[in-house]
Amino acid sequence: MPISNLNNVHLSAEQVAQAQTALSQLEQILAVVNVNLTPDERQRYGSVNEQNKLFINKVRDYYVSQPTLSASEVEWNEFNADYQSRSNYEGIMARLYNLVDRLNNAKTLHDYDNYQSALTDYAFTAYKAGSNAAGYEAKLNDLKQFFSKTSKPGAANPPA
Repeated sequence: MPISNLNNVHLSAEQVAQAQTALSQLEQILAVVNVNLTPDERQRYGSVNEQNKLFINKVRDYYVSQPTLSASEVEWNEFNADYQSRSNYEGIMARLYNLVDRLNNAKTLHDYDNYQSALTDYAFTAYKAGSNAAGYEAKLNDLKQFFSKTSKPGAANPPA
């Protein structure tokens, strides 16, 4: 018998509403920094890889520790504001990615539970259809479409 009910923790309707409200508030707060880049713009401006970030950090370190060695043509107040914004966004994004990962893990367990229960219902339907109980043959025929007749890697197959 397959293991089921791997995650019995469910958010209440109030908790879901609170989460939706919090997300709406976050979207409103962050709306001022929303920018839609085209694929070309993303490719052009997205060239700041990890090596280039180390370069930026080193230039900033020199500006902070030895400002007389820094170019006067650079708007250092804007440089520092950009640097701080990038750092702030990165921290927020890390927390959001972590939250998404945890939500995805919980969702995966609920998906698994649903699938196992659906397989149990399918097996019950097949049993009842075999005993000619009213309505079960039509349900079985309707559910059969979700199972391949030949086994494919990763494909669902009805229980024997």
